[in-house]
Amino acid sequence: MLTISIKITPKRIGIFCVAVAIAATGTLWVKSLFAMRAENQTAALPEKIKVEKAPAKTNQQRVEFLSQFGWTVQEEPDEILEVVIPKEFDEVYQQYNEIQKAQGCDLEKYAGKRCKRYSYNITNYPDHPENIHGNLIVYNGKIIGGDVCSLELDGFMHGFAIASAQ
Repeated sequence: MLTISIKITPKRIGIFCVAVAIAATGTLWVKSLFAMRAENQTAALPEKIKVEKAPAKTNQQRVEFLSQFGWTVQEEPDEILEVVIPKEFDEVYQQYNEIQKAQGCDLEKYAGKRCKRYSYNITNYPDHPENIHGNLIVYNGKIIGGDVCSLELDGFMHGFAIASAQ
């Protein structure tokens, strides 16, 4: 049997309350960010652009994909990560998937699948010359989703189309 005793002092209670408040504020901020972006993601994509299953085997294909939306990106990705689409979506992931559905994608079809996320630095975002990424989620060499987002603390996230930034 293991027994742990903790002496509760006013200082420890204060530290605990501050930690809980910071965690709660961060969670609410992330949820509200996704909620605002999902609500504002109503701009239609040009008919000639098909997002889901666009070829993305090569770096050139990925850069060309982002450029067809009007984005100028650095030629090499800032980051390449392996991600797993969760089998069950929580509220935040459901809100993110709403952004995807608005641009013709649905990540629920890929639940449980291992994918790659390529993040490219966007250099021509209106009024934001830096810290903007174009993220592509790729499965088996095809784009299945993604977003454009700010890396700033008070940032934003929306679909690929420039019009969805308005």
